[in-house]
Amino acid sequence: MSDRFELFLTCPKGLEGLLIEEAVGLGLEDAREHTSAVRGMADMETAYRLCLWSRLANRVLLVLKRFPMKDAEDLYHGVLDIEWADHMVPDGTLAVEFSGHGSGIDNTHFGALKVKDAIVDKLRTPTGERPSIDKINPDLRIHLRLDRGEAILSLDLSGHSLHQRGYRLQQGAAPLKENLAAAILIRAGWPRIAAEGGALTDPMCGVGTFLVEGAMIAADMAPNLNRELWGFTTWLGHVPALWKKLHTEATERAAIGMNKPPLWVRGYEADPRLIQPARNNIERAGLSHWIKVYQGEVGTFEPRPDQNQKGLVICNPPYGERLGDEASLLYLYQNLGERLRQACMGWEAAVFTGAPDLGKRMGIRSHKQYSFWNGALPCKLLLIKVNPDQFVTGERRTPEQRQAEREQAAYDQAPTEPVERQYNKNGNPIKPAPAPVVEQARLSEGGQMFANRLQKNLKQLGKWAKREGVDCYRVYDADMPEYSMAIDLYHDWVHVQEYAAPKSIDPEKASARMFDALAAIPQALNVDKSRVVVKRRERQSGTKQYERQSAQGKFTEVNEGGVKLLVNLTDYLDTGLFLDHRPMRMRIQKEAAGKRFLNLYCYTATASVHAAKGGARSTTSVDLSKTYLDWARRNFSLNGFSDKNRLEQGDVMAWLEASRDEFDLIFIDPPTFSNSKRMEGIFDVQRDHVQLLDLAMARLAPGGVLYFSNNFRKFVLEDNLSERYAVEEISDKTLDPDFARNAKIHRAWKITAR
Repeated sequence: MSDRFELFLTCPKGLEGLLIEEAVGLGLEDAREHTSAVRGMADMETAYRLCLWSRLANRVLLVLKRFPMKDAEDLYHGVLDIEWADHMVPDGTLAVEFSGHGSGIDNTHFGALKVKDAIVDKLRTPTGERPSIDKINPDLRIHLRLDRGEAILSLDLSGHSLHQRGYRLQQGAAPLKENLAAAILIRAGWPRIAAEGGALTDPMCGVGTFLVEGAMIAADMAPNLNRELWGFTTWLGHVPALWKKLHTEATERAAIGMNKPPLWVRGYEADPRLIQPARNNIERAGLSHWIKVYQGEVGTFEPRPDQNQKGLVICNPPYGERLGDEASLLYLYQNLGERLRQACMGWEAAVFTGAPDLGKRMGIRSHKQYSFWNGALPCKLLLIKVNPDQFVTGERRTPEQRQAEREQAAYDQAPTEPVERQYNKNGNPIKPAPAPVVEQARLSEGGQMFANRLQKNLKQLGKWAKREGVDCYRVYDADMPEYSMAIDLYHDWVHVQEYAAPKSIDPEKASARMFDALAAIPQALNVDKSRVVVKRRERQSGTKQYERQSAQGKFTEVNEGGVKLLVNLTDYLDTGLFLDHRPMRMRIQKEAAGKRFLNLYCYTATASVHAAKGGARSTTSVDLSKTYLDWARRNFSLNGFSDKNRLEQGDVMAWLEASRDEFDLIFIDPPTFSNSKRMEGIFDVQRDHVQLLDLAMARLAPGGVLYFSNNFRKFVLEDNLSERYAVEEISDKTLDPDFARNAKIHRAWKITAR
């Protein structure tokens, strides 16, 4: 074989520039960049050195042959021509990887099979000995890449991918590959900072990948020093003496580096379940005396190196893939920015994120940004110098935007209804509690405008809610069209429903406004960030709005007109309590004394609980969902009601047809549309409401009252109903002040026998 070889070094997409610098530094000559790879020439010593020292490559491939290829037969004979006896023994094990397509080969499995057949046929002995396949730990791993009619046949010197250093046997939910972590550290300037004696800290360290890779760089430790099996270990062309020399040199360098006074390397992780796995990984890497990991939240993060030592803060915050992640992630990034500004002055920071818009919410500018890929996800590395010159105090707006915002702010800051003056026992006026202070420097102008509106609404509605004994109500409902969401208060929780933006709205602008609003909500409503829950409300089909969206199972107790009710803010699109029906529930409570109450499509039976509170002789609640009936049972128990309150599971129409009971008070609030598998056919409120009401009126006792409502905005009540019954629309009487801005939220009718 030649003393000089062509090598291909593969890497994750986006690391090519860094890899070519590293490879040239390790001795690769005539180096060129390719997509996810670097190509060059080297001797065997350099090839071994690249395997041992490359922090960025996935594989080191030694090219055995290039040949033109028109079809599968060309492939077979091109591979067959290699003297495979120079590379492996006849009864050895083999693995073949094939990439690319063309030349009549569109299936990589078929291509790999042809390569394997050629090698096996070449090595088969007269006695029948032949190589076998071992995909896990083969003696020889062969790679063939098909590129525009040329076959490039290579020997994989790496074996398993070089990013698998061997120390990370335990990992978190969203692991960052070791070579990507090393690339981020290099881009962030860690080799320079480490050489200057700087510190390294990760406030969201997970299982410690950044910390271990950073410590290995600082200690001059070869990333694959402890690997035992290589792709060349049983290769017949392997030169053990040369490899031993390089490995011994690397071992000596690591010993020198580890004997230096250790740098200050610390990690903090909020999830206690990851602390021990992180420590185990660090111990396997042999770096326990360099790296320490502690449990800690980002909101309290504060690096504490000796004296005035500075260094690098590096982290990979979560990106968010589930519905409702926006709020928690926004506040996480805000907390990170706040801790950088308050606790890391003079440090450098590197934030690796798949959500760069969230990176803008840290309140501190990046001076450089680099593009990376984490698997198939495009990401940004934000490099920050933590000093006051980089702090963000607002965002630029056009003159037209500023004028519109001034006009909006003037309206929002206009006086509301007079506040009743109160006096203490000494006759002195009591000062009202100060309004929540919105941090001007942390909100954009749009965010500040939104905060002003929330505070104005809260001031107007808070007094009413307190007087009515209500601690859950709507405080905002798309009052400002550009901030299209509904915001409800549930005691000390905030429930945000973002309405899907029209297709005409730029998604980036819609996202930016959403983040503006989320930044303003905790300050304007004076709630903790952890108590803001966000959902996205879109046009629903079938029972989608009732489908489970999470599985936290956390219920919160709220009060309404003397009734205790359970809400779940996280698991479903709706919370278990339709706030717009509050006046109807209160009406039912007032009218229920001594009556037999029927609640159809009862959901969580909140109206039934109000009826029981009002002294109903009995209540019957019907719904198709066992989940909601169980929830209803808990609502009754919470208020001490257990007797005379029937919960019936079934299709309402079928139940009405089968029932022979009479009721004095009936409430029906059906869905717009339902195609549940537990019912026959499909329910459509516009099409089926006449039949539904006729069936229900047949169960209404003489002198009884039926209340019917629904929230289908295009709903039209059939005229012929008024020929048989006394029908009165009462929609305007079933809206409280918190829904006065949205009169179309529902329509309601009072129906009695003629």
